Amino acid sequence: MIKKILVIGPSWVGDSVMAQPLYRRLHERHPGLELHVFAPAWTLPLLSRMPEVAKAHLNPFGHGQLRLKQRWKVARQLHTEQFDQVVVLPNSLKAALIPFLAGIPTRTGFTGELRYGLLNDTRDLDEHALPTMVERFCALAEAPGQPLPRPIPHPRLASRREQQEATARKLGIDLARPIVAMCPGAEYGPAKRWPARHFAELARRYQAAGYQVCLFGSPKDREIGDDIARLAEGAAANLCGKTGLEEAIDLMGLAKLAICNDSGLMHVAAALDVPLVGIYGSSSPDFTPPLSNKAAIVSLNMDCSPCFERNCPYKHTHCLENLHPAQVWHAAENLLQQQTPQDDPQD
Repeated sequence: MIKKILVIGPSWVGDSVMAQPLYRRLHERHPGLELHVFAPAWTLPLLSRMPEVAKAHLNPFGHGQLRLKQRWKVARQLHTEQFDQVVVLPNSLKAALIPFLAGIPTRTGFTGELRYGLLNDTRDLDEHALPTMVERFCALAEAPGQPLPRPIPHPRLASRREQQEATARKLGIDLARPIVAMCPGAEYGPAKRWPARHFAELARRYQAAGYQVCLFGSPKDREIGDDIARLAEGAAANLCGKTGLEEAIDLMGLAKLAICNDSGLMHVAAALDVPLVGIYGSSSPDFTPPLSNKAAIVSLNMDCSPCFERNCPYKHTHCLENLHPAQVWHAAENLLQQQTPQDDPQD
């Protein structure tokens, strides 16, 4: 009998990428599985690039919104799908409410936030045994008490060359010059964003070396993208807010290198197997590292970091201000020198 499982997906782009190894593991455990994911609109383009996902369902509820009447209606719609099991990735009570109202027989997730009863197949989270987010997600695929199979495969997003080239033509990107993708945004807050002037200096350096620099991000990142483009004096094309996530996936798949803050797009670049340098300030690569064999991490490892704050508690953000472009340039050069010709995503 073919099993049908629903996953309540994460709300963040990076977390959504890191959930893909869980989907793969569920297929391994349940041959012939029909896997659905319930997720917010901005993550749906990611799911369309994951062959493990048979169908995506829109999660219309924003952060903190209860809207019980609407949740009941959505739950009734999901009830018609006749799922055998649901795996709830977010740790909130609200995330567990819809599966309960939908009457899904087996409701799997970590205990927390008064979810007893809403979930009936619970796990206690051992943060030391499962230090990273991807490990915690994948653990929910296993039967209670079973060890997590390691190593966990890295996330992968599908992007075909013909899609990439069509998107490049649409946006007027010249493929005759190698692309460096820069991702200057970070949805969480300013304490994760490398300064615009540092990105601009690095962009000028890459332009002088024969590259074209493209800035990627959401409409919220358009302002910082404009700042970088202005400071770079023509050395960077600001695509922030000008592409949807699907177009960004295709264009980033063409890049020879990505320079990223700790952000959702960093995890997208990793899943596209693009060599990348991840810049860490207030956050830590111990919990959400770029899951790639082609990644280098740059951090000053200051005594006050990681603080995991949205804004620097000391009002100076030295962990990023004092991380100079030359350090990122050298990390990127060392990374690219390690790549063999067949590793080059443009080959």
